[in-house]
Amino acid sequence: MKEFTTNTVEVPSRTEPSLPPVQEERRPKRWLWVVVVLLVIGTAAFIWRRSDNPSAAATGRPGGRGGMGRGGPMTIPVVAAKAQIGDLGVELTGLGNVTPIHTVTVKTRVDGELTKVLYTEGQTVHQGDLLAEIDPRPFEVQLMQAQGQLARDQASLDNARIDLQRYEELVPHNAVPEQQVATQKALVAQFEGAVKSDEGQVASAKLNLTYCRITAPVTGRVGLRLVDPGNIVHAADANGLLVITQMQPISVIFTIAEDQVPSVMQKVSAGQKLSATAFSRDNQVKLGEGFLSTIDNQIDPTTGTLRLRATFDNHANSLFPNQFVNVRLLVERKHGITTVPTAVIQRNSTNTYVYLVKPDSTVTIRNINIGTTEGDQTEVTSGLSPGDVVVMTGVDKLQEGTKVVAHLAGQKGQKEAE
Repeated sequence: MKEFTTNTVEVPSRTEPSLPPVQEERRPKRWLWVVVVLLVIGTAAFIWRRSDNPSAAATGRPGGRGGMGRGGPMTIPVVAAKAQIGDLGVELTGLGNVTPIHTVTVKTRVDGELTKVLYTEGQTVHQGDLLAEIDPRPFEVQLMQAQGQLARDQASLDNARIDLQRYEELVPHNAVPEQQVATQKALVAQFEGAVKSDEGQVASAKLNLTYCRITAPVTGRVGLRLVDPGNIVHAADANGLLVITQMQPISVIFTIAEDQVPSVMQKVSAGQKLSATAFSRDNQVKLGEGFLSTIDNQIDPTTGTLRLRATFDNHANSLFPNQFVNVRLLVERKHGITTVPTAVIQRNSTNTYVYLVKPDSTVTIRNINIGTTEGDQTEVTSGLSPGDVVVMTGVDKLQEGTKVVAHLAGQKGQKEAE
């Protein structure tokens, strides 16, 4: 009985020491999961910071939104340009309409059948070229009749002059009365008038024969044919046979504001020949260069503008009649002025300014005054000096004191502004 009791006491003593090791093995697993979760959160935060601030990742400097990061200010890459000394033209711009110097509607001057058309639609013809023919036979008959009448009246005139000469020789001998001599003189004068009338009829018939051959009155481009061969045409027809438009040279009539008239008149009165340049409606394509040829004699009171005519040689036929174009009239050329690309200029409700890159590679806002603009270049009258570096693109991320890496436009690679 004692041995059985001893055995029952030893069983609990063996089971109790086995419990603590089981609890100690579970604690390290819980800490391991906590470490894994913290690593995942840290990695996600690092990736988010890099994606949110690509410029900081590219430059190796910490940064974040608003140009500031945990390590200091963010560096912004920008495209910049230098202020330079150059020349600019003072130009006046006006909307114009291409207007041919000569536009001729060719009509027939005699009635008859149109027998031949000797031109092609769209062809360029020269002055004097034969364009069409009208049946000449009726006018040839008229010419023959006029010539016959002239010959008859000429013979009568010759006979009357012979009789008058004979009568004048007999009058001193009292062989014929003076009244008969006077009558004969009147008859001679009558036949002389008839001969002149007949000569006019002959000339008219010859002229009608000439009109049967229709020639080009000016050099230009032929439009679409208005009458086909075989039709009977009349001199009184409202529509002509064809239209010829002079293409070379050609003119553009454009307008300028009345406030700009004095500067133009001053140059014209001094004998200067002002150059004009025509551009497409979107101002992207240059169509031709010419010169100012004519100024209208009055300002339109309804629009407050004055019309001017510029002439262009139009060798490339880039200007077409009735085309709308923009004309730039060069009034003056300025030399040795400070210029910058127009893209660097910023504006607000009160000032015109630029972002100036300082020697420490930070930007500052600099107010400027501008003058003439020509193309993509603008004159700076005050606020900048030649050689100053100003930001052209990337200004939306800048503020006073932002640090930048400036890449000069037109140069390969990037260069930090000094």
